[in-house]
Amino acid sequence: MTEHQQAVQRLIDLGFSQYEAQAYVGLIGREPMTGYALSNITGVPQPKVYETLRRLAAKGVVAVADGEPVRFAAIPAAQLLTDLESSFRERLAHAQRDLDRLGEEPEAGQYRVLRAYSAWASIEEQAVRIIDRSERHVYVSVHCARPQAIAAAIGRADDRGVTLDVLHFGRPVVRLKHGRSVAHDSTRGVIYRRHQARHVAIVADSKDVIWAVAEDGVTWQSRAGQDHMLAALAKGYIRHDIYVQQIWNDFHDVLEQRYGPGMQRLVGGRAVAAPPRAAARRRRSASSAASTAASTAAATRK
Repeated sequence: MTEHQQAVQRLIDLGFSQYEAQAYVGLIGREPMTGYALSNITGVPQPKVYETLRRLAAKGVVAVADGEPVRFAAIPAAQLLTDLESSFRERLAHAQRDLDRLGEEPEAGQYRVLRAYSAWASIEEQAVRIIDRSERHVYVSVHCARPQAIAAAIGRADDRGVTLDVLHFGRPVVRLKHGRSVAHDSTRGVIYRRHQARHVAIVADSKDVIWAVAEDGVTWQSRAGQDHMLAALAKGYIRHDIYVQQIWNDFHDVLEQRYGPGMQRLVGGRAVAAPPRAAARRRRSASSAASTAASTAAATRK
């Protein structure tokens, strides 16, 4: 494609018709010329060239030089682009105003549009994009076979000073300077059916979100977009999971004794009775507390 053809195509992309683009590019940088001469230069058919020039003149793209015969000249390219930009901004503002009014109607606003990805490559690309455009705070829960691209994006966000809360399964995916990286230790070494599932949940700046799940570890489904409600849901899920892991790290022995490995009895089953030693410790603690209370009461009476 020549420079001339490329310039014509750029104007077509901006809304010019084929003939309008050819006519303007033919006129630009030249002395005023007749429609006949322009037709010979540009290849715009003579029956169409004057009609095309009249449309361009009405739009202010070409100027008409009075005389006999009538001649036409193109406005400078810089002026054309400035006028196009101003016109676009004005039309965009009007469209935004009118659409905002429609959104305020009682019947509107009942639906949210989210993107759905099923290919891992698309999910990974969207996850990286969300992290890369984050500015303040990102929550991440990642449990997938190949987290390298997501980990690299997390590292870039960390270098920008973005605060990160990252929940990882297995080895840490990245070392952080701004935020925390928490391991999902409660399920480490525990094997049961649902552990074949994989997931990625990312929330950036409380609005940009992707939530992807592969129940069988292979077949992915996801939802992504800029949606405050889904972002709040995913962020709450990640934060809650981080809190549980912190509690597990502090009270690992007690929780495992009561709810079993991986706290499997916590959901869908009853907690097992506390072992004798734990019960004895509780009795001793209660007895000690009662003795302390009695001593305090006696001292008060004295």
